[in-house]
Amino acid sequence: MVLKTIETYQPVNEQETVDKQAIISFIKQHDDALERHNKIAHLTSSALVVNETFDKVLFAHHNIYDAWGWVGGHTDGDPNLLKVAIKEAKEETGIEVVRAYDGKIFALDTIFVENHIKHGAFVPDHLHLNVTYLLIADDNQPLAVKPDENSAVRWFDIDTVLKHVNEPRMMPVYQKLFTKLQSLK
Repeated sequence: MVLKTIETYQPVNEQETVDKQAIISFIKQHDDALERHNKIAHLTSSALVVNETFDKVLFAHHNIYDAWGWVGGHTDGDPNLLKVAIKEAKEETGIEVVRAYDGKIFALDTIFVENHIKHGAFVPDHLHLNVTYLLIADDNQPLAVKPDENSAVRWFDIDTVLKHVNEPRMMPVYQKLFTKLQSLK
């Protein structure tokens, strides 16, 4: 299911074309590509959560990175990446109602993750083979922090959100997503 979903995705640029082939190759070579115990790389599923008018984006301030960013997480063996993205969006932001824009992959990225401590354990440098989905939510829903993962949750104007992003490696990812979002308006 995961392999077929990724194989049918149409990349929007050279970066996605290269990443798509690398992700497909990794999945074919590693039976544990969906599991975070693979310390080299594993699949993750992220959500770009926007409001109905596509002018606001929901970001969380992540504890590990001390940075504002999208929501999402590890698949932990679940091959339904859209379900993972929706679950993570709800858990990390407190929103209760969220829906997929069209249920299709919105973007593919290979993201380098620096070593860090999580739940008291060392996590080595590794790659997130990330699939992103576009999700829609009402921006008037109550929000809630998930203290073990983030310290704040907030809707930002899409036009100004990048001023709050302090992870240089994520800037091109978010810029790509926002450009693609503009084409849907």
